[in-house]
Amino acid sequence: MRRTALPALVLPAAGCLLLLTACGTERPGAAASPASSAAQDCGAGAATGSGPATGDASPGDDEVVVIGTGTAPGAGRTRPCATYSVTNRGTEPFTYTVTFRFLSVQTGTGPANPEETVRDVAPGRTVRRTVTLEGISPDAAGQVRADVLTVRSVPVAEEASEGGACPPTGVRVYADDGDAAMGLRVVGLHLENCGTGPYRLKGYPRVEPLDEAHARPEGVSVLEGGDAIASATGADGPPEQLVLAPGERAQAGLVWRNTVDSVTDGPVNAPYARVWAKPGAAPVMVIPEFDLGTTGKLGVGPWKKEKRR
Repeated sequence: MRRTALPALVLPAAGCLLLLTACGTERPGAAASPASSAAQDCGAGAATGSGPATGDASPGDDEVVVIGTGTAPGAGRTRPCATYSVTNRGTEPFTYTVTFRFLSVQTGTGPANPEETVRDVAPGRTVRRTVTLEGISPDAAGQVRADVLTVRSVPVAEEASEGGACPPTGVRVYADDGDAAMGLRVVGLHLENCGTGPYRLKGYPRVEPLDEAHARPEGVSVLEGGDAIASATGADGPPEQLVLAPGERAQAGLVWRNTVDSVTDGPVNAPYARVWAKPGAAPVMVIPEFDLGTTGKLGVGPWKKEKRR
């Protein structure tokens, strides 16, 4: 995955804590995003963009491009900012999550890797966003540069939902941030019945790991039961018949190891998973960031009813 650094910003008395606020503009021919608001590009006199950043569509397709850097007016001082664009080169609407890294040129370190979400970009359309650095301390001089670390893209029709309006399916499906210890990874899949009637589940969700190009990686086995990978993860036990009343939730565990024990096979990384809660259910795409090492195995636990919060 390619990464592109923004041109370095010279900050008079630049600072330590970089907090980001984002706003967006739509260019002629660009698709509107529900999260966007009217704004100018980053500062008059912004530098020329430095080229493509990370993309997920396919090699050679650059979905995120740095437009330039400059300054934006602030309370009593100007603030450094950067403008970037997101282009959907696919055939259906996508929502993009872009992770940035802001670093001091002097020290090579930075306090945060903020994420920006650009929603509902139509096929063939481009959306611009401006990111502004807030909270700059006046007693730390130097330069700041910005990199794009990762770009993740999910079809709007398969976007996970943890809150907000209930999807037409009547259920919300999403993944949590998971736990990691000594190479063992456990991520929870969650399902909430946000509809008006009962929702029945039995057995295991169907989970399909996908690589950065949204394709199934070769040599990966999806196994029933978290105990196929490790014991005592909570993703074991026999499947049960569940009936979720409105407002009730269920959970299933995803378990894997990132062990690399082969010198000939490269590690497998699959950021995405397409999930079907049960046969006939609409698919939902989540981003568990599978780093499967060379094990090639993913364990999927059965659905279990969660206790009411």
